[in-house]
Amino acid sequence: MGIQWRDSLAIGVEAIDNQHKELLLRFDGLLNACEEGRGKDEMKRLLSFLEEYVQTHFRDEEALQRLHRFPGYKEHCVQHADFEARIKALRSEIDAEGISMHHVIQTNNLLLKWLLNHISKVDKELGAYIKPGSP
Repeated sequence: MGIQWRDSLAIGVEAIDNQHKELLLRFDGLLNACEEGRGKDEMKRLLSFLEEYVQTHFRDEEALQRLHRFPGYKEHCVQHADFEARIKALRSEIDAEGISMHHVIQTNNLLLKWLLNHISKVDKELGAYIKPGSP
């Protein structure tokens, strides 16, 4: 199975593209761990990583949007906040109930749908808006 970076996901801003590559690499690690029966352990690591990394990534993306006066800034921020809330809710549920296969599947679905949709549509709009050669 697995998931890999494709050049078609690039938005044309190296720093953001590299962050997206890292997110997909980590998600791929979860998918591979699930295939090997280690999904629960890997998910704990992935959630810890995501709680910190997406804050940095979203802050960087939003700063870039402000810098270029991206017209979709507010909606983009709403989507980022929604994703962060989903990760926090998942973490709270796991802390309260313990981790189960349901949580692993839920995380896989969330990441697959949200990340790929967000990068391939919303972030691509940002990349198309920013002029070539921008920071």
